[in-house]
Amino acid sequence: MKYGFANRVNHMQSSAVRDILKVVNRGDVISFAGGLPDEKLFPVEEMKTAFNKALSSNPKVFQYGETEGVPALREQLAARMAEKNIHRSPDNILITSGSQQAIDLFARVMFDEGDIVLTENPTYLAALQVFQSYEVNIVPVESDEEGMLKEDLEEKIQKLKPKCIYVVPTYSNPDGKVWSLERRKHLLRLAEKYHTLIFEDDPYGDIQFEEEETVVPIASLDDNQYVLYTSTFSKTVVPAMRTGWITGPYQIIRMMAQAKQATDLHTNSLAQHALVHLLNEMDLDEHIRTLRKAYKERMHVMKDIFDRGGDALPIRYKMPKGGMFFWVAMPEHVNTTELLNHAVDNGVAFVPGAPFYVTEPAQNTMRLNFTNAEPELIEKGMERLVEVMSQPSVGAAE
Repeated sequence: MKYGFANRVNHMQSSAVRDILKVVNRGDVISFAGGLPDEKLFPVEEMKTAFNKALSSNPKVFQYGETEGVPALREQLAARMAEKNIHRSPDNILITSGSQQAIDLFARVMFDEGDIVLTENPTYLAALQVFQSYEVNIVPVESDEEGMLKEDLEEKIQKLKPKCIYVVPTYSNPDGKVWSLERRKHLLRLAEKYHTLIFEDDPYGDIQFEEEETVVPIASLDDNQYVLYTSTFSKTVVPAMRTGWITGPYQIIRMMAQAKQATDLHTNSLAQHALVHLLNEMDLDEHIRTLRKAYKERMHVMKDIFDRGGDALPIRYKMPKGGMFFWVAMPEHVNTTELLNHAVDNGVAFVPGAPFYVTEPAQNTMRLNFTNAEPELIEKGMERLVEVMSQPSVGAAE
């Protein structure tokens, strides 16, 4: 039977990362592909205790809950964000099923077909998927290591009048970039000048490796008129709880809450109540410090293997200051999608960089995750990868 799908499905694309994981999760393949935290570092015992307390508390935890989220959790989130100088009322926070749902709900209530969103290039693949599914016109802004270039950004805002500027300014996915404070302030000034929204996606902000580094969220510079700020517990607690949140202008958050009512009524209330107990009784900041230390060590293991290759290993990279990824460029004649096939045959996997681009994908790039494997496994996997990368003809573009 021929099914009459909606026209919008023509704009939907499968996730390159998810498709790769289906392959590499079989057999003896060491994967640096998924953006996964390490399950061995999950606070399992603390989670058991938190869920037991939630289960043994008021029977109402099993009942339908508020669409906006459990009030006690929103209060805790308001307090945690205030530590980053993001001062928002609990009533102005919406709990979502991961920060991914926050992107989707925002797009649902804000975008009409043909609306324009400005982004970096490359940027978060799943955000591109969401915007494409709503038939949005995504336009990349020229960027360097400090963020979007001022002249190109203002020129495109003036010319295109975008409805939103989507950014991942802190330890970004895929390239691990950290915007300078000056570029963050400049973006906000332009948003205020041209009345354009900023969507600040911050899933990795807590995973920083330099203790002395102070990263200022764009939302902390805003008086809650122009910046939507979203984050998640997936990287700092566990992904399976699918608990994220978003805060921003009141009218937008309220409209997103109405859209959520039509989607799933509310995010898993039992998980939210468990998180309330967890945040009350576990020192989450100490747990995050443990994650930072472990992930920094793993990042250095990967970096040291790259460095050992010297001139014989033709790559370019910048050492991440936080987050979960290395962004690596091979010589321009190398197609990393082709290289991946050889790597998997050699027992190791990564994500080719091309799917992260809006336009003009750099086919010679790749993303490597260093948080999901312990140092010994990183050593073993990187030995396999370096062997493949060092072969001049492997992965060469036709």
